[in-house]
Amino acid sequence: MVALVSPHQEMYPVTCASAVFGYHGPDIPQHYDFTLCAERPGIIRTTMGVNVVVERGLEALAEADTLLIAGWCVGPEISPELGEAVLAAHTRGMRIMAVCSGVYVPASLGLLDGRTAATHWELTADLAARFPRIRPDASVLYVDHGDVATAGASATTVDLCLNQVRREHGAALAMRIGRQLSAAPHREGCQRQYPELPTTGPVPGSLAPLLDWIIANLDDPLTVEDMAARSGLSRRTLSRHFTDQLGVSPGRWLLDRRMAGARALLEETDLSVETIARRVGLSSAVNLRRHFHAALNTTPAAYRRSFR
Repeated sequence: MVALVSPHQEMYPVTCASAVFGYHGPDIPQHYDFTLCAERPGIIRTTMGVNVVVERGLEALAEADTLLIAGWCVGPEISPELGEAVLAAHTRGMRIMAVCSGVYVPASLGLLDGRTAATHWELTADLAARFPRIRPDASVLYVDHGDVATAGASATTVDLCLNQVRREHGAALAMRIGRQLSAAPHREGCQRQYPELPTTGPVPGSLAPLLDWIIANLDDPLTVEDMAARSGLSRRTLSRHFTDQLGVSPGRWLLDRRMAGARALLEETDLSVETIARRVGLSSAVNLRRHFHAALNTTPAAYRRSFR
C-alpha cells in the first residue's frame, strides 16, 4: 500500500489509512506494508503547518498493490509523468483509492468514465463540468468499482480502507481492526454524507428586502405568488430575477431555506418532527418526510440520530 501525497497535503486521510493498514499488535494479522510517495520526493508541506519527509518517488507505484490518493491539493491537472505512472500501475492490476480531491487523478486518466464517483459536495459541480462522462455523487460515503474506489470526504477514509480489508481478508479482520480503532460499525458506501446547511449566500441588493421577509415568515405557507406580490413583480419577472441573481428558481430557493431550517432544528433541538414541519412552513410531518427523502434520501428521524 502506497499513499501518494502532494504539497500542502492534508494529513488526516493519510493517518487514517496508516491506522487501518499499519501494525495492530501481535494478535492481529498484518497483511499490508504502508509507505508514502510523492511525484517529487523530499520535504512536503502539510496543512498542519509541519513538514513530512517523503523518500520515495513514482517508482513506488510499480511495486504497490494499492494506491491511496489522499486528496490532491495541487489542483485538478496532473503531469504527464504522474499520469503515465498511475496508468501503468493500474494496467498492471494496482487498485486505486481516491479520497476527496484525489478523485481528479483517476478522473483525468479516464478511469472513471461512465462510472459513478463518490464526490465531496464542494467538488461536484466542478468535477461534472470538467469530466462530463463521470457521474459524481455527493450523497454517498464511497463507491467501490473494484479497480478504482472513491470517497467523498476525508472522514470517510477509515470506511473506505476498512472496506478494502473486508474485500481482501474478510469481515472478521476488518471488524477487529475497526474495533481496535474504536471506529464506528461498518458503514456501507451507500450511506449518506450530508452537505453543510445551505445559507442564503450573497444577497443581491434588489432581492434583499424580499429574502429577509421570507426568512422572517418562513413558518407561513408562503408560495411563489406570495413572494411575487410582496416584491411587486409578476411571477415571471420574479423567477427571472432569482435565476439571474441566485441561480435557482424562487420555489427552489424557498424549499432550500425550509430544508435548512428543518435540518438545523433536528440537529439542535428535541422538537417533534410535526412541530419542526410547522416551524419551517412545511405544514405537516408527512410533508417534511417527503421532502427530506427527496433531498437527502433519508428520514428526519435517521438524520437526527446521525447528528445527536
